[in-house]
Amino acid sequence: MPDERLTFTVLGMSCGQCKATIERALHELGNVHQVNVDFAERTVTVHGEELDEERLRRKIDDAGYVVRPYEQAR
Repeated sequence: MPDERLTFTVLGMSCGQCKATIERALHELGNVHQVNVDFAERTVTVHGEELDEERLRRKIDDAGYVVRPYEQAR
């Protein structure tokens, strides 16, 4: 099955520790292969198989960050 990709706007990220916390939380799900955190764009992009958007949102939220619908810059 090919990798899926989901992107979220995440508020409250500001440092390497934030990045590590989010990556660790999402990798706990098992089906996540890669997590890209972009501080400037305030986004987290998740690559994996059979990604459940709501489950990913809850994991990020439980890690202490605010998840908003992804809004691509125009």
